[in-house]
Amino acid sequence: MALVGLFWITEESVHLGAEPVGPTSGVRLTEDGVQGLGNAPDPSWSWDEVRRVEIRDVKVRSVARRRVALTLGALYAAVTGDADEPPSCTLRVETADRTAELSFYASAVGGIYSPAEFALSRTLLDRIAGGGARVGDLLAWRREQADDTTPPPEEREALLRMWAGGQGY
Repeated sequence: MALVGLFWITEESVHLGAEPVGPTSGVRLTEDGVQGLGNAPDPSWSWDEVRRVEIRDVKVRSVARRRVALTLGALYAAVTGDADEPPSCTLRVETADRTAELSFYASAVGGIYSPAEFALSRTLLDRIAGGGARVGDLLAWRREQADDTTPPPEEREALLRMWAGGQGY
């Protein structure tokens, strides 16, 4: 698995935020559409049905503010022994017939994303929903990686720019 912006990318699937384990909620993106996970029955829509997607409730901080927040969170957990669960985020999916909200857990350390990665992730998701980018490009990139490590920030942003710009991998 590799994290690039809001996307959790494995060789087989792409998720928004963390890949859900067990009954936890999540969002999977496929070539065919978007699927809510952990909600019985799991809702799904084809990309042709989706008119608009919107990501909400995501923590976005500058690099400096992110470091401070992570340090304070680590100190709090060390002193109290109480670690927080990752923050929950929301994907709002609009179709001609209805609007639905799907929950997913943030996958970034501390649940905090940089402004650039968040903005590029939103742009990429909009392009996927509009047919200008493909989930298959993210999967193809992951399959060509030698290991499961997440790329450094500069490489993640470059990948997001490439995919959001409509350039395949």
